[in-house]
Parts: sequence; structure tokens; C-alpha cells
Amino acid sequence: MGALPSWWEPASEWSAGAGIIDRMRLSARVDYALRAAAELAAAGDGPTTVGELAEEQGMPPKYLENILLQMRRAGLVRGQRGPEGGYVLARPATEITLADVIRAVDGPLANVRGERPEHVGYRGPAESLQQVWIALRASERAILEEVTLDSVATGALPQRVRQLAADPAAWD
Repeated sequence: MGALPSWWEPASEWSAGAGIIDRMRLSARVDYALRAAAELAAAGDGPTTVGELAEEQGMPPKYLENILLQMRRAGLVRGQRGPEGGYVLARPATEITLADVIRAVDGPLANVRGERPEHVGYRGPAESLQQVWIALRASERAILEEVTLDSVATGALPQRVRQLAADPAAWD
């Protein structure tokens, strides 16, 4: 893909990272959940402990444990007890999308002040903003519902995603 833009920085040991995450306004919870889910997808059928996930991705273990509990309640991961325990994906990585993970830990996609775009109303010249927010959510869904944990873990992203990311304007 070429050189990364000058504002891109890899995630630091205890942060959600800089660069693209900050610009897109993804929460640390979403960032950690997606990174942990990608690790679980790469691990296959074997359980991975919270400590292993946290160390591999540079995340606070206690915070990650809470995120994994949310993902378990949503049916995305299973916990296995015992000395060989840890977490595994509850379904194949090919069947879990990024949108599934985001919804599990952060709720519906593209909220406006905590409301779904279709429930937000504006008056006067701002009235058409509702349509913009709905279109934004549809665009976000088109990507996040197409990308699976398997495609992230293997680096085999869908062609459309690779094309969008390859456009230099996408990095600005």
C-alpha cells in the first residue's frame, strides 16, 4: 500500500493509539474490542487469556476483561475456565463482522447525540442533516458489515476496502 501518512502512529502501550483512531472518533472500547477480536480470530480454536490478549495488543487487562464480558453477552466470544482457559470466538471468524463487534460494545452505528439518525429531527435550514446522518450510517455499514474478523486477522480485506484505503485522499 505504500508509506503511511505522517500523522499515523502505532498504538502506544496503554492507549487506543493516535492517528486514524482519533480522527474517526472510535472509542478506546471499540478499538480494544476489535483488536482483541482480531487476536482471537488469529488464534483459531485455542483459548487465549485476557493477559495474553492485553500483552499482545498493549491494552489494560482489567478494561479488556470488561469488554470481553460485553462481547460474551452479545454471543461473540465464549469463556473457557480452568488452567487452559481463556476466550475463543463463539462463531467462525468468517461469520463475525466488525459491525457486530462495534454494536456489542458501543451500541448502534452512527448515533447523533446518542440517538439513531432516524430519531433526530431538525428544523429550518438544518432539516436535511438527518438525511446526511442516515447516509453516513449506511456508508459506515457498507464497510463494517462487509469486513469480517477473518479478513482482518489474515489481512485479506475486501477489494472495495483496499481500494478505498489506497486512495491518498482517504488518508487526509
